[in-house]
Amino acid sequence: METRELRYFVAVAEELHFGRAAVRLGIAQPPLSRAIRQLEHRLGVDLLDRDRRGTALTDAGRVLLGEARAALDAVAAAERRTRRAGSPERPLVLATKAGASHELLQRLLDAAASEPGAAPVEVLLCEVGEQAGLLRAGRADVALMHRPFDDLAGFDTEDLCVEGQVALLPAGHPLASRDQLTMAEVRDVPGLPIARWPRLDGSYPDGPGPEVHTQSQLAQLVALGRTLLVIPASSRAWQWPDHVAVPVVDAPDVTTVIAWPSSSRSLAIASLVRSAADLRKTGAVDPDGPRASHDATVAQLRG
Repeated sequence: METRELRYFVAVAEELHFGRAAVRLGIAQPPLSRAIRQLEHRLGVDLLDRDRRGTALTDAGRVLLGEARAALDAVAAAERRTRRAGSPERPLVLATKAGASHELLQRLLDAAASEPGAAPVEVLLCEVGEQAGLLRAGRADVALMHRPFDDLAGFDTEDLCVEGQVALLPAGHPLASRDQLTMAEVRDVPGLPIARWPRLDGSYPDGPGPEVHTQSQLAQLVALGRTLLVIPASSRAWQWPDHVAVPVVDAPDVTTVIAWPSSSRSLAIASLVRSAADLRKTGAVDPDGPRASHDATVAQLRG
């Protein structure tokens, strides 16, 4: 299969209309129809059901749609990474969730800047859960991510620190005066449901809380007394004066990691990983093995 054929098929599969797909692709409809027929003939399966009522995907077509999207994304990412690798003076792009791990990020940027000959680092701030997509698309070289919340599949990682979580509450709420809370308490606050972030597949968990997908949405809803959220303690960097953060003593710990594509052999990324590993907080990881751990990582990156 050629990438051209995959692009044609994705357009038809998403539009479910050959005329609209042809306009989207900037080609005439007859050659588009022939290309899809030829692709079906080569694969030996029907990808589309065509009748007077319209066009629909077959089971085989639904499989190819998912695979084709992934293949085209991989081709685009390879193109971006290749072009970036051909620019020796380019900065490394580090993706991180806006407001998260602020102190660690600042220390990492300072440490990287102090390394002789190190590549400059450009920070790409994103919303919750977007780092994985930026890495896979080749739009970022490395990312600060959080286990167990972020999608780390296909990436190499280095643990940097472990932290607890806090409940972010409206400042005037009675629970805001507490020294600590439990998960049971924050799950059952009358009139203040927990906000719902999208899962890795884009769907939202069930519950009465509002669906949010940006930090600004969340910040205003908390300030208005419409929701609360349990978040890593370091994410308090973006909280408003109308917010109060209260430790949640039995919330799962969150591990901040630096992540990069497992196929990378970049010396610039290796240098940044070394700087990040040197900044681990005391007690955050095994004190007996941090140097051996990240030296092994750097050796892997160097190939």
